[in-house]
Amino acid sequence: MTSTPPPAPGLTRFNASPDAVALAALREVCASPAWGVALLARRPYATEAELLATGDTLTAELTDAELTAALAGHPPIGRPKPGDPASAREQRGMAGAPAPLKAEMAELNLAYQERFGHVFLICATGATAEEMRDALRTRLGHTPEREREITRTELGRINRVRLSRLVAVDPDADPSPGPAPAPASVSTHILDTSAGRPAGGVSVALAARTGDEAAPNGAWAVLGGSVTGPDGRCTDLPALPPGTTRVRLTFATGPYLDREKPAGTEPDAPAPREGGTPFFPEVAVAFTVTPGEHYHVPLLLNPFGYSVYRGS
Repeated sequence: MTSTPPPAPGLTRFNASPDAVALAALREVCASPAWGVALLARRPYATEAELLATGDTLTAELTDAELTAALAGHPPIGRPKPGDPASAREQRGMAGAPAPLKAEMAELNLAYQERFGHVFLICATGATAEEMRDALRTRLGHTPEREREITRTELGRINRVRLSRLVAVDPDADPSPGPAPAPASVSTHILDTSAGRPAGGVSVALAARTGDEAAPNGAWAVLGGSVTGPDGRCTDLPALPPGTTRVRLTFATGPYLDREKPAGTEPDAPAPREGGTPFFPEVAVAFTVTPGEHYHVPLLLNPFGYSVYRGS
């Protein structure tokens, strides 16, 4: 019979800290009071992976008001809070940026806040100034709803970095002296095999799990979603957070199948689905991923069958 190993020293310290001390530390991780209180209530944590997974779940569950409170704790990119080593450390990619780039970031930050009403948030750890600027330019073109989803994802990534540092053996040590492995990435497209053409206008939701990929009851964090274009592809699925081990794509196939009729059927032909109700109202596909790899997972769909595979 194998025994469960004890938590790492840093996690043991966090588990044993008085509530007031631990809660104050969690407020430095995420400025949402509800997030910190909920994370504290679930102590003790057996592993760091369990702590991080719980943080992901709670970030995904933040109400709109709680998300706004969390964003209020983050300074604009390029202007870290004076005396705040966390934001200075996370934004060090901007420290050596040339003056014109810093000025451009300041202008873009203002334009972003005017458009969306909150600070531009990105997990800046390990990112260059140019990468942050390019991301800001791109995201200025999003709808407020889409940008809110991306902001929540970026908040989750930042919370993960800060939680890992909180429970590190030496919190003052640099947890990533070298470049960290990039998270896995995911893309998809849908082909209607009964019509012989791409399936456009299909909503696709993306969820992820982190930590122990073998855990049967791990919580899925819903990251957001996209809609397939005329070519059947999703071009803006949310980024996966670091540590993702499993991904789930959920395709809302019902509305598409309900409005499409297989090619070649006569106008007065009987409905291809009994009662006119789609046989597959949705298709959910879960798969494992490895950091640094890209996964293109197409869906081949018809009214009474589908298949998926890892493409390229």
